[in-house]
Amino acid sequence: MSRPIIAILRGITPDEVEPVAASLIAAGIDRIEVPLNSPDALDSVRRLVDRFGERALIGAGTVLSPEDVLRVAGLGARLAVSPDCNEEVIAASKAQGLISVPGVFTATECFRAIRAGADGLKLFPASLAGPAGLQALRAVLPSTVPVYAVGGTEPDSLAVWQRAGADGFGIGTALYRPGRAASDVADRARRLVAAFDAAYGV
Repeated sequence: MSRPIIAILRGITPDEVEPVAASLIAAGIDRIEVPLNSPDALDSVRRLVDRFGERALIGAGTVLSPEDVLRVAGLGARLAVSPDCNEEVIAASKAQGLISVPGVFTATECFRAIRAGADGLKLFPASLAGPAGLQALRAVLPSTVPVYAVGGTEPDSLAVWQRAGADGFGIGTALYRPGRAASDVADRARRLVAAFDAAYGV
């Protein structure tokens, strides 16, 4: 099964990216983004698409412009994640056939993103909104639009976020930090998947 967990590999290098991604996929996390402010990020995205594109959803994060979208799409990636709600980025992502998940924080931003065609919403920073903030947004958001809690979520808090209405998560440092060994990432990924399955009754 494909769990709605996006692994955020911020700071990863092209030499590290394949073993780390392999460990994530083996543990049950098959949605992976490389933020574009990582070293040689496009090279990492290309390597992931070439090796894992048939069995994982590969994309880029920190996508800030339509030009970024074109570069990512040109590599065969299928996911564009942003920290902000930029209608031009959303439109460019959809025009290129990418899944668009922009960052939002307020109800206004949520509905701007939905009207622009976003496939999902990235509540960021989730730690600042808190589960109570998400629960309030969920009261007015369409149930058909998935919301990912990103920023400050940990395995031991997933059940709280589930009750608040989170459909999925973007997980960064709880999985990967620059230089962290693939074996360590694998252990963390297994714990995260177990926590998700317990919280969501998988």
